Amino acid sequence: MIKLAYTNVENLDLKRGYELVSTNRKSKIDFYRFDKDKKLSCGVYLLVMKLLNEENITDPIIKTEKYGKAYISNYDNIHFNVSHSRNMICCAISDKPVGTDIEFNDPTIDLNIAKHYFFNSEYENIMNSPKPIDEFFNYWVLKESYMKYTGLGFNLDLDSFEILMGEDIKLKNDKDNLKFNLFSIEEYKLGIASHYNVNHVYNYPISELY
Repeated sequence: MIKLAYTNVENLDLKRGYELVSTNRKSKIDFYRFDKDKKLSCGVYLLVMKLLNEENITDPIIKTEKYGKAYISNYDNIHFNVSHSRNMICCAISDKPVGTDIEFNDPTIDLNIAKHYFFNSEYENIMNSPKPIDEFFNYWVLKESYMKYTGLGFNLDLDSFEILMGEDIKLKNDKDNLKFNLFSIEEYKLGIASHYNVNHVYNYPISELY
């Protein structure tokens, strides 16, 4: 079982959303100074709860692992992962470990990031691409999805593993038979690393999360 969904939170009603989140989440929302960040924090919680509710997961107890990956302590067979960028949030839910990442396809990105931190072959593929910036973010969301899948996040070096682009996206020397899927959504790139092929990503209007 797996489901991947995204929501644009630009028009999220903070007052309405705030009333629906947990006490712990309210503290996190209150930490932020700007409404943009408050909306992301609130929206992520609402989207997670929406997807869990659809799977009849009630009263989840959410905790974090050593390196910050969230998990549900009272449901061993349910895994989720979230990401956000600018006005967009995403969430993946599965019965097996999963990692996902969404990024705004920023045309001002410095491609030297790939030169210094990616595998040499990945950097060469980016620079040889007809659309280097697009290709950079293709790699970025896939690589970060894998890093989040492992639970290590940025404690796992970007150049310690290699993504092989092709009709089927793969991890070089993969021992877990992972599946990688990539989506372009408006001005964003969305990647997911999981044990399933994900053929569709669901768009949840903000009105469906209240």
